[in-house]
Amino acid sequence: MVTAPDLLHLWHGLLWPLSRLLVSLAVGLLVANLIEALDWTRFLGRLAAPLIRLGHMQDVVGASFSMAFFSGVTANSLLAEATASGRLSDRELLLANLFNSLPTYFLHLPQMIFITVPFLGAWPAGIYVGLTFSAAILRTLAIMALGHWLLPPVPKGCVPCRMPEGTGPSWRAALAKAWQRFRRRIRTMVLFTVPIYVAFHYLTVWGAFAAMEQWLAGHVAGLAWLTPQAVSIIMFQIMAEFTAGLAAAGAMLGGGSLGTKQVVVALLVGNILSTPMRAFRHQFPYYAGIFRPRTAIRLIVNNQALRAVSLCVVTLGYLFFG
Repeated sequence: MVTAPDLLHLWHGLLWPLSRLLVSLAVGLLVANLIEALDWTRFLGRLAAPLIRLGHMQDVVGASFSMAFFSGVTANSLLAEATASGRLSDRELLLANLFNSLPTYFLHLPQMIFITVPFLGAWPAGIYVGLTFSAAILRTLAIMALGHWLLPPVPKGCVPCRMPEGTGPSWRAALAKAWQRFRRRIRTMVLFTVPIYVAFHYLTVWGAFAAMEQWLAGHVAGLAWLTPQAVSIIMFQIMAEFTAGLAAAGAMLGGGSLGTKQVVVALLVGNILSTPMRAFRHQFPYYAGIFRPRTAIRLIVNNQALRAVSLCVVTLGYLFFG
C-alpha cells in the first residue's frame, strides 16, 4: 500500500525534479533552435580574414570558413567546387575541411548550452562546454600552424566577399522553422530522458551502483579510476545518444552519486568514444554527395581523429590539473 509519505518522497525525489528538467529542456531547446534559425551566428564569420592569412590559406577557404558558421553543406560544396576546378590541392582541401571544425562547433553551440544546463546545472555544464570549446580552439590553432608550415603564403584577398548577400529570415519564418525543429527533437529527447532518469533514480535507491562498485573494485583493477556510475554514463552515450548520457549524468549529479569532475570526465570520455561512428553514419551520406566517396571517407576519418585527439588532450588536462 502506498502511503502519503511515499507519495511525498516520490514527488520531491523524482516527479518534481523530472518535471522541472523537462520544462527547462523544452524552453532551452526552443530558444536554441530560434537562435540558429535567425542566423545570429553569421557575424562570427568576419573573424576569418586574419586567421586565413596566418594559415597561408586561400580566399576560398576563408569563404568556406565563414559559410560553415551557418551551413556546413554550403561550406563543403564551395571547397569541392574549388578542388574540382584545380584551385585547391588535396592537401589544402584536407586542411580547409579540418579548419571548419570551429565554425561547425559554433553552429551547434547554442543547442549544446541550452541542453546541458538543464541536465547538469550551470557550473558543470559550463565546465563541459568550456572544455569542448577549448578542444575546438586547439584544433583550429593546430590547423593554422600546419597551414603556415606546409603551405606557401598567398596574396591577400576578400574573405567575406563570397558570403551570401541579403538579410536574414524574418521572425515569422524563423519561428516556424524553430518550432518545426523543436517538435521533431523534443520527442526523441523526452523518450530518452524520462525512462533513463527514472531508471537511474531507482537504481540508486536500490543500491545497484554500490554493488557494482564493489564488483568493479575486485575484478577490473585497471579501471578503478572510473566508478560504475561513470561507466554507465559512457555506455548510454555509446549505445543511445548524447542526450541519454546527459540524462544519466543529471540523475547521478542530482542524487549525489557523482561529483562535478567525475561527471564532466565521464561525458568527455563518452564523447570521444561515441561520436566518431555516429558522425560517420550521419556525415558520410551527404559528404559522398559533395566529394568523391574516397575523399569523403578520408575527410571524415581525419576530422574525427583530430577531434578525438584534441578532446583527449583537454580531458587529461582537466583530469590531472582541473
